[in-house]
Amino acid sequence: MSGQADSLKSILYALFANTAIAVAKGVAAMLTGSGAMLAEAVHSVADAGNQLLLLLGLRQTRKKPTDDHPLGFGKSIYFWSFLVAVILFSVGGMFSVYEGTYKLRHPEPLSYPWVAVAVLAFAIVAESISLWGCMREVNKERHGRSIVQWFRQSRSSALIVVFGEDIAALLGLIFALVAILATYITGDPLWDALGTISIGVLLIVIAVFVAVEVKDLLIGQSVDPETLVEMREFFDQRPEIEEVFSLLTMQFGPDAMVAIKARMVPTGSEQGLIEAINKVEREFRSRFEITSWLFFEPDVED
Repeated sequence: MSGQADSLKSILYALFANTAIAVAKGVAAMLTGSGAMLAEAVHSVADAGNQLLLLLGLRQTRKKPTDDHPLGFGKSIYFWSFLVAVILFSVGGMFSVYEGTYKLRHPEPLSYPWVAVAVLAFAIVAESISLWGCMREVNKERHGRSIVQWFRQSRSSALIVVFGEDIAALLGLIFALVAILATYITGDPLWDALGTISIGVLLIVIAVFVAVEVKDLLIGQSVDPETLVEMREFFDQRPEIEEVFSLLTMQFGPDAMVAIKARMVPTGSEQGLIEAINKVEREFRSRFEITSWLFFEPDVED
């Protein structure tokens, strides 16, 4: 549950920042006529909408299991996270590429360029705060891993999405600032158009990376590698278990399913076997609180 709370904090940081930034960028885009600024305004509106979708996804994960969905709704957050990646690709990335291409064909001089610079400076500060909030939650999960390793191995899809969006937003703002300053200094609107296209390409690339990671979770992934190693060690060290034949896990949003097949140490009676299994299960659930379903199969061979 702590992982879900961490994701919620990151989403709220991003939602508040993107809402304020979207309003400021929209006003600046109308005043300046900058394609890069318009692309950034659409990007921020899409991001704010995306955070609302992630909040909806987190809420749905708390729904109780039903006969049609006996393992609950934990995976619903993966669907909404994948949808966010699609929106980032289409609304953010493809629109920016289209707008930049249009500006290449129909260049327009910038008006009030310093308004755009001031808004972008504000947006960079606000987005940096959002990224700082996200990184606080990411660092709680990293456990010494690099950012790339965490991104590839994390099972917190909402946090992956917010992290990707924040990185895209901050880099996009820098691209837009460079494009507007270059346009102002040279007087050539070509730079504004190129900046707009660069923002679009950036969003598309990051959206694809996010979508690939969330796709694996949608298909079905085990708990993260570090937790899986700890689970194996737990069972291997139990005095009640003679040999572990197989251990399967599946991540369901904030929850996990665990299935184990093992040879038990002989107890001399059926009741003793049951009590030994129940003891292992109790202590396993106590240590790994994400476990919502635990299936234990005693056997004598694999």
